Amino acid sequence: MQKTIMSPKFTVEDIHTIREYNYKMTQKMSTEEKRKYYQSGAKEVREVIEKIKKERLTKK
Repeated sequence: MQKTIMSPKFTVEDIHTIREYNYKMTQKMSTEEKRKYYQSGAKEVREVIEKIKKERLTKK
């Protein structure tokens, strides 16, 4: 399944699309598999946030 492409305005339809994608990706996973799936995504987001924070601090 392909990752979804969101509109630049991030609409309610985008939220529905993301939820549907996540449901399809996780519907046959065990609880442990789901935990690992969501933790890996959260780790990626934390890394992006840290990168942005460091960039902002160096620009000041």
